[in-house]
Amino acid sequence: MCRSDRRPLPPPVLTEVAPGVHAYVQPDGSWMVNNTGVVVGDDGDLLLVDTTSTEARTRALLDACATLSDRHARLLVNTHHHGDHTFGNWMLPPTTTVVGHARCRDEVLAAGFLAAQVLAGPDYGRQELRPPDLTFDDRLVLHAGGRRVELIHLGPAHTTNDVVVWLPEERVLFAGDLCFAGGQPFLVEGSVAGYREALAGIRALRPAVLVPGHGPVQRGTEVPALLDDLDAYAAFVTGVAQDAHRAGRTPLQAALAHRDNPFATWQETERLVGNLHRAYAELDGAPLARLDLTAIWPEMTTFHGGPIPCHA
Repeated sequence: MCRSDRRPLPPPVLTEVAPGVHAYVQPDGSWMVNNTGVVVGDDGDLLLVDTTSTEARTRALLDACATLSDRHARLLVNTHHHGDHTFGNWMLPPTTTVVGHARCRDEVLAAGFLAAQVLAGPDYGRQELRPPDLTFDDRLVLHAGGRRVELIHLGPAHTTNDVVVWLPEERVLFAGDLCFAGGQPFLVEGSVAGYREALAGIRALRPAVLVPGHGPVQRGTEVPALLDDLDAYAAFVTGVAQDAHRAGRTPLQAALAHRDNPFATWQETERLVGNLHRAYAELDGAPLARLDLTAIWPEMTTFHGGPIPCHA
């Protein structure tokens, strides 16, 4: 169901976005090619924001961390349960505490390696599940090497368990997959209505730097511009869903009828099909119903016009 396109991608880039705060950006930000973050405490301790999808990619991430400190990460925060953000958790030592939303732990265990089965082209290497050890429901404040790090649950949106990592003094936000820069959001396991609320929550924080889950780092006026674009996309999905649902069209039929739209140049346009499935569930009064991604994926493949490429 996924074609692994082995075209060469630019290497990951570790960028300091504030003193001691680093974004690890993996181009091209497409399926299973995500961003992570590294926060270096005053004492050299590390806080890691997410891991990556494959053993090789996570190993490269840990090698990059080793250039910042000779210590292993004391804390690892998962922004949500998806495999591109959690499959590498097992590669951190047992002394690392993995932190996430309570539903993140549940969903890591429930999903298993589903993402690797749906996106089956890459070489994932060794795979072991390691869910969060420490969970919370709404907010949690971490004190990492003298830095205040706030974890804020803003789901359901991309998933049921989305958490942003907010450094208020530096005004840096690690948004996880609440923000895609250059790619369409994927809301099939979350909520279209909740997504717009989550974007409003991010906007209220007024970050100076936003590290998206996929795509380039956003700074200054780029941040509200991205939030505007993502909110406009969610409004578009809502409008299409309402009209098509009323007319009795399927999500795939609705997506095909709106193939040409203002967001068609963004990566992963096939996500529109999955997002419409979620919007239909909300219109049917089942906003958090678990949807069968393996049943939806073939429709996304049809919309794409063939196997969906994965560069991980």
